[in-house]
Amino acid sequence: MTERHKVMTSSPTIHASAVLIAAKAVLIRGPSGSGKSRLAVDLLQSRALPFARLVGDDRVHVEGTNGRLLVRPAPALAGLIEIRGLGIRQVPHETVAVIGLVVDLAATDAARFPAEEAAQPAISGVSLPRLAVAPGQDALALVLAWLGTAAGTGPAAD
Repeated sequence: MTERHKVMTSSPTIHASAVLIAAKAVLIRGPSGSGKSRLAVDLLQSRALPFARLVGDDRVHVEGTNGRLLVRPAPALAGLIEIRGLGIRQVPHETVAVIGLVVDLAATDAARFPAEEAAQPAISGVSLPRLAVAPGQDALALVLAWLGTAAGTGPAAD
């Protein structure tokens, strides 16, 4: 068994999508039908971003290591993304990325002025910035605003 296979089978798999933007990935979580794949496609197609590449869609592996949270695509889904109205499509993808932002879609705790503790969830022992998106909010606009402001220097910076 290869080292990569050991990591893939031992790290948790979650229902989420992930897109690498510049040096860090955005992990997109939410209930079924909340728009995870849609936000991933929007980020991949956004001309406002210098670089965006799919890490995984629908299911990804996450692993906390050395104070960072790594994300990898589920092997059976690597390079595949669902585009509503077109079906499953093959796109270029990254095999691993460090997560810099967690986006929770259809978040019931989304607030106009989120509490500091709500903005730092821990996943596999790693605390990360979190953006809670309320149902019906424009997720792409919020993510781009987060990335383009002082609070969003995390995912785009090293």
